[in-house]
Amino acid sequence: MSSIKEVARMAGVSVGTVSNVLNRPDMVAPETRQRVQAAIAQLGYVRNASARQLRAGRSRTIAVVALDLANPFFIDVLSGVESAAQRDGLTVMVFNSSKDAEREARLLEMLEEQRPLGVLITPVNDRGQQKRLDRLLSRGIPVVLFDNSSRIGHGCAVAVDDVLGGRLAGLHLRERGHRHIAFAGGPFTVRQVEDRRDGLASVLTPAEKLTVIPLPDLNVATGRTAAQEIAALPRAARPTAVFCGNDLVALGVLQELTLRGLRVPDDVAILGYDDIGFAAAAAVPLSSIRQPREQLGNTAALMVLEEADRPSGHQHRHVIFQPELVERSSTAQLRPSRQAANATH
Repeated sequence: MSSIKEVARMAGVSVGTVSNVLNRPDMVAPETRQRVQAAIAQLGYVRNASARQLRAGRSRTIAVVALDLANPFFIDVLSGVESAAQRDGLTVMVFNSSKDAEREARLLEMLEEQRPLGVLITPVNDRGQQKRLDRLLSRGIPVVLFDNSSRIGHGCAVAVDDVLGGRLAGLHLRERGHRHIAFAGGPFTVRQVEDRRDGLASVLTPAEKLTVIPLPDLNVATGRTAAQEIAALPRAARPTAVFCGNDLVALGVLQELTLRGLRVPDDVAILGYDDIGFAAAAAVPLSSIRQPREQLGNTAALMVLEEADRPSGHQHRHVIFQPELVERSSTAQLRPSRQAANATH
C-alpha cells in the first residue's frame, strides 16, 4: 500500500499539504490540489482511518448490539441509526447477540477493548450485563439502551411503551367482540414480551378469559407451534383471537391456521406487534401494533452522539415513544353467531 509520504513525493509537495487536501481542501490552491489528487489516484492511496482515529484519540464508529437481526424490526431500527451516523460522517458496526447472554458478554468485552465512540444495545437481560455496561461508561464510552424501557444503570434509554401496546391490543380485540383471547409470546425473561402480555391482561375483565401460550422465541416457527396448540382445542374451548408477541409469530400463526382449515379472522383473529413490512403483505393482511422503528434508532444514535460530544454537560434521558394500532383484515369484526358462542365461554 502506498503512503502519504509517497503521495507528497510524487506531487512535489509536503506531507502537510497532502493532509490539507484530504481534510481541508479549501485551504489548498486549485492547481496544487489537482496535482495531489492526481498522485493519490495514480498510487491508489487510501487513508488509514484507524491510525487517524488513534492520533486524534477519538473513534469515528458507533457500535450497535442488536437482540435479533433475524427480526426485520431491528433492521428498520438500524436504518434510523445509520441516517444519524451518516450526518456526522460516522461508521456503524453492527453485532447480533442472538438473545444469547454469553455471546452478548463477549461482544461487550470486545467493545471495551475497541473503544467505539458509543454503544447502542438492547440487553438480553435487564441486569445481566450491568457491570460490563458500567465499565464502558467508566472508560468514557457512552451507552444508550434502545427498545428497552428499564431504568438500569445511569445512561440514556429509548423505548416504546409496550404495556400501552398490550392495552391497545386488548381494547381493540374486546371492541371486536372477543371474550377469550390468547397471548402467544416469549420468553418472558424479555421485558418487552412481559410488558405486552401484562398490558393485554390489564384491560380484560374477570368475566373474560386470557390463555397464555409461552414460546421459547419470537419467530415464524414458534408461531406455527402456537397455532397447532390453538387448532387442537375443541371449538368451544378455542380462543377467538390471538395477540402475538411480534409479527413473525403472527405470520407463523396465520400460516398454520390456514393449513389446518381455520379461517382468519372468522374462526380466529390475529393481531401482531411491530408492524413490519411483511404484516401488510400477508395473505390475510395482519393488524399490528406499530412501533416507530426508524425514529427509535435515530433518537438513540443522536443521544449517544450528544453525550460523546459533550460528556460533562450531558443530561441522561429516558425517551418513551407511544405505539399505535394499525387495523387490517386479520381482526375484522367478529361475526354475530361467533360472538354469541364466544359469550357463553
